[in-house]
Amino acid sequence: MSHANAYPYQEVFERYLNRQELAQPTIAEYRSVLADLFNFLSNFNAGYQADHRVATLLDRDVEQYLAMLVNQRQVTNGTYNKMLSHINIYFKYLFTHDLITHYPTLTLKGKSHDDLKTPTTKWLHLMPAILANQQLAFYTRLTMLLTSRYYTISEFLTPGFYRQLHPRDFNQDERTFWQDYQQFITPLQARQHSQDLFLKQRLDGDPHLTAAGLHKYLKPDEKLLGFALTPTRLYQSAVLDYLLQHPKLSDQQLSEKLRLDPQSLNYYRQLAMTYRG
Repeated sequence: MSHANAYPYQEVFERYLNRQELAQPTIAEYRSVLADLFNFLSNFNAGYQADHRVATLLDRDVEQYLAMLVNQRQVTNGTYNKMLSHINIYFKYLFTHDLITHYPTLTLKGKSHDDLKTPTTKWLHLMPAILANQQLAFYTRLTMLLTSRYYTISEFLTPGFYRQLHPRDFNQDERTFWQDYQQFITPLQARQHSQDLFLKQRLDGDPHLTAAGLHKYLKPDEKLLGFALTPTRLYQSAVLDYLLQHPKLSDQQLSEKLRLDPQSLNYYRQLAMTYRG
């Protein structure tokens, strides 16, 4: 095949597409999308550049490419969703045929064009008002506070997270909210026999709030605030905002402030370059 090296596992994947009796123009479209994806990763993704192993790719690596499609190429909603579909089918094939051990596009879904624009950072500058807004759920406000301090949802929903939180470092607005939060959570902690910060209201075994459970608090508050409260998007916008506001800090200073390993820091640097450009 003249196009044998356009992207990893091309020959076996395209044999599979042929067995599915896809039209040749459709297969050529898959080829174009996947070649473009891996060309982008080869040029802009440090993790993939290191060894060019497909098995090491994560959802955030594919998200980096998808963000570029929207912010640099300004692809339409339909084009975006079609390209994501092709990429998803490719990785599903690799996963189900034991060529990779995890499925990096499993959680990625088609979104509207507006949802894929540069993450808003306006919420970071509204934090005093947000923390004082008693119409918002306590869990919503704590999520936004912790995210503004560069904690991920997986970190702050992990049992025992409270041990690494240092309220003495909070500013005055944050301390005022924290005092109110303690009044809210202390009775629930006693009822659930847990010192953790995100707890279910009812007793049913594991007392810890799940990501899905947290979403039930965040979703109604989106209407009050007027923007999406997806924790991963909020976290991304917080990190990108810090990188863009502090271009002269060293990698070590950034890693310490954001608690990012070198590979993750480079990933967000690349995203910041995409958004800046």
